[in-house]
Amino acid sequence: MNFFRKVLASCLGTSIALILLTGLSFLFFGFLVSALGDKDKVTVKSNSVLELDLSNTIKDYVPKSDNPLDELFGKDQLQLSSVLNAIENAKYDDKIKGISIEGEFVSAGMAQTQAIRNKLVEFKETGKFITSYANLYSQKSYYLSSVADSVFVTPYGMAEFKGLSSERLFYKDFEDKYGVKMEVIRHGKYKSAVEGYLDNKMSDANREQITSFLNSIWEEILEDVGSSRNKNNDELNLIADDLLTRSSEMAVENNMIDGAIFKDQYEEKLKSLVNDDVHTISINNYISTGKGRLKSTSSNTIAIIYAQGDILYGEGDESYIGQESMIRAIRKVRDNNKIKAVVLRIDSPGGIALTADLIWRELQILKSEKPIVVSIGDVAASGGYYMACVADKIYAQPTSITGSIGVFGTIPNFSELVDRIGINAEQVATNKQSVGYSPYEPMTDDFYNVTKEGVERTYETFLKRVAEGRNMTRDAVDSIAQGRVWTGKEAIEIGLIDELGSMEDAIVAAAELAGIVDYKTSNYPRYKKDIEDSFKSFSFIKAKNDLIKKELGEENYKIYQEIQNRTQFKGIQMRLPYIIDLN
Repeated sequence: MNFFRKVLASCLGTSIALILLTGLSFLFFGFLVSALGDKDKVTVKSNSVLELDLSNTIKDYVPKSDNPLDELFGKDQLQLSSVLNAIENAKYDDKIKGISIEGEFVSAGMAQTQAIRNKLVEFKETGKFITSYANLYSQKSYYLSSVADSVFVTPYGMAEFKGLSSERLFYKDFEDKYGVKMEVIRHGKYKSAVEGYLDNKMSDANREQITSFLNSIWEEILEDVGSSRNKNNDELNLIADDLLTRSSEMAVENNMIDGAIFKDQYEEKLKSLVNDDVHTISINNYISTGKGRLKSTSSNTIAIIYAQGDILYGEGDESYIGQESMIRAIRKVRDNNKIKAVVLRIDSPGGIALTADLIWRELQILKSEKPIVVSIGDVAASGGYYMACVADKIYAQPTSITGSIGVFGTIPNFSELVDRIGINAEQVATNKQSVGYSPYEPMTDDFYNVTKEGVERTYETFLKRVAEGRNMTRDAVDSIAQGRVWTGKEAIEIGLIDELGSMEDAIVAAAELAGIVDYKTSNYPRYKKDIEDSFKSFSFIKAKNDLIKKELGEENYKIYQEIQNRTQFKGIQMRLPYIIDLN
């Protein structure tokens, strides 16, 4: 009954609950099996155009599911490597004549989007066409679509092109007013995850680092868009400053859009490009035909170990990094003689220091037997970089976020609040340190000093790990540490990474280090889900978080998720200063 309570509490649907509770589950699943059997097989027809709609969430790793309902109802996630492999296969597929980029939004990180765009540049070199159409373009979708030979928008549409910004919240005045605050212990002047609790305005150091990485990413966007649209940085900055793409007419006039047409007119243009009746196939369906993989018959294998999400303590799954699943995967890779090299793909803002160190140790042992190359995705910062620094070689996209070598701890304190409303907390203990910390009493000097000692010890360990891994001195690492965030483009200049490049580049480098030419890849960790997890993944059932998201809206839901995540911040943290959300 506990399982069914959880099912109901997660809003798994009245109809499904009734089926399960009345014993009709066999009939229900029989229907599903029948539906799966009747599902039409996807084929690629001649004169096809590959539709690239990336509004579904793009993740570095979407583990293969054993749940048949995922196949029936589809997933709302795409694996980045599958998208890249599909475009690579489309280059040589005679049935694919070109690519049509469609959709207003791109649900991918900046580094992921840049990797897809770079792959589209390669696609164009084959002589096949790329076109794009949207009712309106968000800035990220325009960045991706600008690679096209022709970019079209609906007559009453627009293209967002305004530059980048980042907003931080500060809580000091709120804390003073209501008597609820966060006690902060940190090392690193840039470790600004906690700055909002200490002041009511941004520090000069934090403003410096945000300005630096925003400019670095914006320069990449300007370079790529300028190359495709034949414009220099000054021209593009003028367009952004004056919002000269805020209408379709202005976007066309400033040569950022090639035409303002309706969708049926765009479809006629696709027919003329193919010179025949055009067939379209979505990226999801193209991947389902097997085009999301690069085939190889080699017995040599390169393992790709995905470290994705916050670093927490425990088992871990595709949404967060836990030491148990990671260590299990690392040991399997180490013991497999067919695996000749490893690519560690990291997309993590960091998290619990203990977990990061346990994983680091297993990677160090693995490195003694097999070469390891790190590929940084959107972010490998703080604890994420802690794991990365063990590698033989580190790759990152220019727009990747990394560094943030710093440590902090935060503890909520309500002592002023409870004092104001007349609540008194009393403790009884056997020893001086038995009580430790109480959120209802002011933090004692003893507790602060002990915790500060732990933070400093963790920071020094962090410096040592990076110094050993990157062949630098402790002081050299400290000079670029202090919690500062860097883009991949900046990181290569200060020695935190070795090369700018994609995961494909990292795989090639791993093969070279292993001395192999022919190889295939294999993904790790491999997660097993029980029946309860399978029910949670049904895409036609609205779970609790889906309902919350609908009620709160996209932006407020992000805040809700951040609050949920912070409840899991236990122990000393090696974490990115904040969620980097580019506007």
